[in-house]
Amino acid sequence: MSELKLNNKRTILVGLAFLSICSFWQMYDNLVPLILRETFHMDESLTGVIMAADNVLALFLLPFFGGLSDKTRTKLGSRTPYIIAGTAGAVILMNLLPALDNSYAAGAAPYKLVSFVIVLGLLLIAMGTYRSPAVALMPDVTPKPLRSKANAIINLMGAVGGVLYLGISAALYPASKTGEAAHVNYQPLFLVVSGIMIAAVAVLLLTIKEPKLAKENRELEKKHPEWNLAKDDGSGHETLPAPVKKSLAFLLASIALWFVGYNGVTTWFSTYVAEVMGEGVGGTATCLMVATAGAIVSYIPIGIVASKVGRKKTILSGVVLLAACFGAGFFLTTGARSITPPMYVAFALVGLAWAAINVNSLPMVVEMCRGSDVGKFTGYYYTASMLAQVVTPVLAGTLMKHISYQVLFPYAAFFVAMSFVTMMFVRHGDSKAEAKKGLEAFEDMED
Repeated sequence: MSELKLNNKRTILVGLAFLSICSFWQMYDNLVPLILRETFHMDESLTGVIMAADNVLALFLLPFFGGLSDKTRTKLGSRTPYIIAGTAGAVILMNLLPALDNSYAAGAAPYKLVSFVIVLGLLLIAMGTYRSPAVALMPDVTPKPLRSKANAIINLMGAVGGVLYLGISAALYPASKTGEAAHVNYQPLFLVVSGIMIAAVAVLLLTIKEPKLAKENRELEKKHPEWNLAKDDGSGHETLPAPVKKSLAFLLASIALWFVGYNGVTTWFSTYVAEVMGEGVGGTATCLMVATAGAIVSYIPIGIVASKVGRKKTILSGVVLLAACFGAGFFLTTGARSITPPMYVAFALVGLAWAAINVNSLPMVVEMCRGSDVGKFTGYYYTASMLAQVVTPVLAGTLMKHISYQVLFPYAAFFVAMSFVTMMFVRHGDSKAEAKKGLEAFEDMED
């Protein structure tokens, strides 16, 4: 008998699915707006509508396929079929985009534009079919008390996927190659990213036997009924008690609120810096890269801290720090004409704060459900976060237009601070790994 311990190797391998997803979305967010504007000559408004479509579709697709995967039973498991089918569909469709882009550049025709938009829509659906199942795979094979540590590794794998794309993109398309080009052929980059996706999922399938590992985790959790917040309602069915449902509602509200604040800044920061400070894109990108770096180096330490002091306290600390950084952002930017060192410090702390929040929020959500509902509850998490990401660009943009661009940081600080209030009403979903002794070491199970 020994202390419960996370199997890091297994968690890294499970995280390969998220690596492939993040590599794709980094490319999608970078290249699709460029193609829409430069090849198809769409204005900013229409480009923005198309780029917002993924968040709108996600509101429906992620909870639907998350719940559907809970009910799926195959020899490959509940999540794996969706990961395979979604990746296969996405790889085929994504490589049609640069082909249509090149074809339109060679000879414009309305049907080519229509075809591009249709393929884009189908691609978003393909990606939406497996994000929730892929993320739900981690809780399926990880005991509840260890999910913050595991989610830290999953987030780190996602960051690796994004950085991998950025490095390949920089190597294949330096400014010297694209600067004077009338049209840029992005087909090689799409092929490389699809290769990364295929390789990541192939390694996942070869190393992670989902049915066996999920069964082992279920058997372990049966030995520890104190981990399960759902209770038998007397008819043989487990339901969430009213206090747990209340906690879940407040937690989902908190998730929506801090995403409204955080994504308001990430969406509008480049425009804000140009309007308020007269600074170019380079300074903006550097600030956001510093924030990303701050998050990346914080993921693993944050997971460890959360296992010691609890998820809720870690999130609340992150919320306080994030609100303070956004509040400081107002004073640091309104009187400056260029990016200053204190701004970089503030954004590094934004990354730390966001890691403290992000690493622990999904585990708190899935902590409240039965093992058979992990996909559905993962969908709830994404519904709350995606709803915020649909609303905040419009809401923040409207306030900036009608009041002042300087409202951005107070706006973000306010919504993040409101999430502190709602989090205070969350009474369930915390981790108690350190409080329990004599648990079977999960990592000692056979691979």
